[in-house]
Amino acid sequence: MSLFQPTRDEARTFLADAWRKHRERAPLTPIEALTADIIAAHPEYHALLETAACADGREFLPEGGEANPFLHLHLHLALAEQLSIDQPPGIAAAYQRLLARHGEPMTAQHAAIECLAETLWRAQRDNQAPDGEAYLECLRRRA
Repeated sequence: MSLFQPTRDEARTFLADAWRKHRERAPLTPIEALTADIIAAHPEYHALLETAACADGREFLPEGGEANPFLHLHLHLALAEQLSIDQPPGIAAAYQRLLARHGEPMTAQHAAIECLAETLWRAQRDNQAPDGEAYLECLRRRA
């Protein structure tokens, strides 16, 4: 697996493996432990991650009203990493304002990852790097 550019199947398998190791009480790396914590907070995805269905190549299309559970979980991971290093600069403070407004970490995280998803979608659509300032502005508006 490429560390920096995993395939879709490798990224999905990483989630399923972290969850399996957590359930089996096997030793976890720090990133697997963080992943397992995020998955634990999303019981609606447990059954999917506990079956071979996670590697079946299924598409989750917004046009069909479907949320992609794998993308959702990876956005949580990306947000956690961003917060741990305050990158883009100011995200930690913006997140703290979101948390103060919402009062519950998962609700604040979901508001933040909506901004992250929008930022990534725009970057992909425009074939440009993600706009960190637009991302922070979205977070500020939600706070």
